[in-house]
Amino acid sequence: MSDRRIRQALIIMVLGAFFGILSSTVMNVALPVLMRDFGIGAARVQWVSNGYILVNALMIPVSAYFIKKYSFRRLFLIFQGIFIIGTFIGALAPTFPTLVAGRMVQAIGSGMMMPLVNVIAMNYAPKGHQGQINGWIGLAFNCSPIAGPVISGLMLKYLSWRYLFIMMIPFILLIFAFAWKKLPEIKHRQTPRFNLAGLITVTIGLFTLMNGLSDISTHRFLSWNVLGCIVIGVIFLTIFVLTQRHSSHPLLNLSVFKYRQFTIPTAINMLIVATMYGNSILIPLLVQTVQKQSPLISGLAIFPGACLTGLLSTTSGRFYDKYSIRTLVTCGLLIDMTGTACQALIGARTSTAMVTVFQTVRQLGLVTMLIPLQTQAEVMVPVRVLPDAVACFNTLRQIAASLGMAVIVATIGIVDQLSGHGTTSHLGIQGGFGVAFLLLCIALALTPFLKHRGVQDLAS
Repeated sequence: MSDRRIRQALIIMVLGAFFGILSSTVMNVALPVLMRDFGIGAARVQWVSNGYILVNALMIPVSAYFIKKYSFRRLFLIFQGIFIIGTFIGALAPTFPTLVAGRMVQAIGSGMMMPLVNVIAMNYAPKGHQGQINGWIGLAFNCSPIAGPVISGLMLKYLSWRYLFIMMIPFILLIFAFAWKKLPEIKHRQTPRFNLAGLITVTIGLFTLMNGLSDISTHRFLSWNVLGCIVIGVIFLTIFVLTQRHSSHPLLNLSVFKYRQFTIPTAINMLIVATMYGNSILIPLLVQTVQKQSPLISGLAIFPGACLTGLLSTTSGRFYDKYSIRTLVTCGLLIDMTGTACQALIGARTSTAMVTVFQTVRQLGLVTMLIPLQTQAEVMVPVRVLPDAVACFNTLRQIAASLGMAVIVATIGIVDQLSGHGTTSHLGIQGGFGVAFLLLCIALALTPFLKHRGVQDLAS
């Protein structure tokens, strides 16, 4: 395939991925609005975001099977179409369960976009330029989750939450039309077998675990809703891991974790992403619920950080090609931890300007390390297992995002209960930021094990 057609395919797929990932956080600023409109609490409303991310996570391992069997063009068109259907359901949803269902249908479609982009980029990128290519892809993967709340805040100032779905429809229809006309057929001759049992066990495990974590702030820990669901979730996830290790056609090829320089950056990335997505809920709750500001102000508090992320995503990709991965991640974590520590000290009367400054500092740290970590994980495995590595990396990224939001929302509820507050307070928000800081400390402890080595060292 020519360089021109590769660029063309990447542009179309990156745009598709952009709106898919944008959808993962575009509703976060609207959560307080949805709580008022549907008369529900924080533990339930978070399923608008968590339901999306969980289904998205489940679709990613399925992508390894589809990518091996079908052409990129066919997959993109089918799943972009599913994403369009989910967007229409969300826009027209009359009830909260219907809204969550629409979000989950969206997630089925967008869950295929990220692996498609990663695989085609890493398969066809020129040697030595993988970091630069991943930097451009980072505009979709790491800028859109932050841009989502900005766009949401601006729209909610003047329009209803339904327009958060409606505004995407013209763009995704246009992307579908371009994909239909321009995407090349890249045929595959593999005939993999689909592991249905693996999909069932991981689905039950993740959803019950998430349900238990979500209910920590509203039910007793020893209740069936909390401890019962957590235990069942852990059991099913353990069964999933054990069966996948001995399967001849695993849903997720867990053998990629024998490559140490895949495992370590994946683990660090999970910890960082958990704090990033948890933060995407903390800021709207802080600004709107505690500081009593509008959704617009909430979105604007994230805007400078979003711009910084967009501007530096491609630069951070090039940094990987020039500098040590350990240096990049250590510097990024220290910057991120500084911003998070400041956020943990925020009080009810702290100005929104200070919230904005601290968030921008965090984003500077995040954009410094996310693309290098992803590139490190992908270039340090053999090409034959790259689709499996991409599937594992992105699945765990989404699972970490979902668990991070659940744990941080649960922390807010627990701290509020212990402090005698019936609703979300600044103490609960501080507790959430404190958990984020702790996760970043764990990530920092793992950075000495990162090594910037060549492909000849893969097996070590």
